[in-house]
Amino acid sequence: MRFSLMTEPQLGGTYDDILAAARWAERNGLVSFARSDHYYSGREPKPDATDALATLAGLARDTETIRLAVLVTPITFRHPAVIAKTAATIDQMSGGRFDLGIGTGWMEAEHEAFGLPFPDWSKRFERLTEALAYLDAAFEGDGASFRGDHYTLEADVAPIPSGLRKIVGGTGPRLTPTLAGTYADEYNHIVAPAFEVGPKIDVMRQAAEGSGRDPKDVAVTMMGRTLVGRDENEYNERLARTAAKRETPESDLEDRLQGAGVPLGWGDRLTAHFADLAAIGVDTFYIQWIPTDDLAGLDETYEALLTAVSGL
Repeated sequence: MRFSLMTEPQLGGTYDDILAAARWAERNGLVSFARSDHYYSGREPKPDATDALATLAGLARDTETIRLAVLVTPITFRHPAVIAKTAATIDQMSGGRFDLGIGTGWMEAEHEAFGLPFPDWSKRFERLTEALAYLDAAFEGDGASFRGDHYTLEADVAPIPSGLRKIVGGTGPRLTPTLAGTYADEYNHIVAPAFEVGPKIDVMRQAAEGSGRDPKDVAVTMMGRTLVGRDENEYNERLARTAAKRETPESDLEDRLQGAGVPLGWGDRLTAHFADLAAIGVDTFYIQWIPTDDLAGLDETYEALLTAVSGL
């Protein structure tokens, strides 16, 4: 089991905060640094959300070795031509270290706030399906073209890198894993119990085989929060602080998080959790870390996670 770091800057965090977190991940040997793509938060007062792809372009020059990813850019934000060219530019700026995550978009409130069209669920999936095919054609690099109901691409739009990795993320039982198996290099699922995610991974693998691809070529990853400690005392202290902040009993919070598949606890309990994820094929876990100004807390969390998976 490997680890990446994922932040949600629409909940708070300047570019300097994001850079510090990315450099922390690079310094500590994580696989990649990822950030969300949102313009809006329900928090009050609302943070000044930064643009995902603009900040990742900055990180491309301000980091050296770590992979960079967007999890995920909504197809409602940008035309696939803009996504393709921006991704190609960031990939070039980073020396081939950029992973492009793409999804349907889900936060209706931010679309309303900025006046962005927000088609219904079926139309968004139609657009995502076409966008992935469009990107395949654009990244093919030999004059491929694409024509769909929503998007068209004529030949000779190079240079666009053929090796850029694509991530499809989502929680749907069939459509999302099918698109991942058909088009993506990585299938990302938000944190959930292994028994819920396993059947979706099977759907992804079947779709890959049906598209003439080797299912092993599609990495399976998970992203989510954790509530862990390096020992029992540290875990109990963190649980108590979190429960107090949410004004909920500790036992209720623990039950709720456990039911959602959130990694909890310390030592053997954590080891068993990640063993279950590894058994269904998850090879990388994106640690979702919101307070980018608390890297000391991230140090403690990462140490607990590393210890837990050291025997896997």
